[in-house]
Amino acid sequence: MTEVAIPVHAIKGRGTATRLAHRFEKDARPTHSYLNLSPGLDFETKIIAKRNIAAMLRADLGKRSYVPKLINIGSATDCYQPVERELRLTRGLIELMQELGHPLALVTKSSGVERDLDLLAPMAARHLAAVYVTITTLDGELARKLEPRAAAPHRRLRTIRTLADAGVPVGVSVAPQIPFVNDDMEQVLQAAFEAGARTAFYTVVRLPWEVAPLFKQWLELHYPQRAGRIMARIQEMRGGKDYDSDFASRMKGSGLWADLIKQRFEKACHRLGLNRQRTELDFSQFRPPVRPSAQGSLF
Repeated sequence: MTEVAIPVHAIKGRGTATRLAHRFEKDARPTHSYLNLSPGLDFETKIIAKRNIAAMLRADLGKRSYVPKLINIGSATDCYQPVERELRLTRGLIELMQELGHPLALVTKSSGVERDLDLLAPMAARHLAAVYVTITTLDGELARKLEPRAAAPHRRLRTIRTLADAGVPVGVSVAPQIPFVNDDMEQVLQAAFEAGARTAFYTVVRLPWEVAPLFKQWLELHYPQRAGRIMARIQEMRGGKDYDSDFASRMKGSGLWADLIKQRFEKACHRLGLNRQRTELDFSQFRPPVRPSAQGSLF
């Protein structure tokens, strides 16, 4: 795999700090296209490494206008890509936030998070860290089709147990929910609860921009006989389109099918005791980094 190194000096806009994350998956494919790279082959063979991400986050957190709020690492894509072993970008972010006493949450499919338990466990003891492990299905064969380079479902359950045993608040993400593909949501929630997860959330499959044709190709390859049926249900949840970016519904969808998924999720969580208490993180410990002095500055 070839690395395309792009520094993070061009990120702008409100809430920059909350968006600093590696971007490799459904949100990254369109990003590859934006950078004149193929969202297909180039996405599989070229990665974008934001090598100065910790320095840029430090600068963001040091702004006088910054107000502490939860920073979620991995919401755009997994924060433990294989290259993390070499570049240690996620670890650099955790080290920074441990230093500054800033709360964080991690979302990952990878057992690589266990390498950072030496940082996360002490932070969790100070109410500064929580981790969410994504388990799309317990079906190993289906997992290999959906996520061919991610950890197997049984390995992710072991990661949940390892985190919980270390005192780290851990939740499970049962995402994405794909109609007529992964239909074992209740079993995933139960297995995660038994492993130590105490919170859960889900999203329905999202197909923005270049992702939709790639997903349709994947369906034709693996589920040719029901590809049309699957897409019809997805479109039913998206107002008749492949994707609807409406902020109110883009994560959960709308309509009858989306309501059924929501009901299944809520009933399973209620039965198991998931989400009875929220993970409360402590923002009062944050101390902004010392800004470098600038001789002659009036501000």
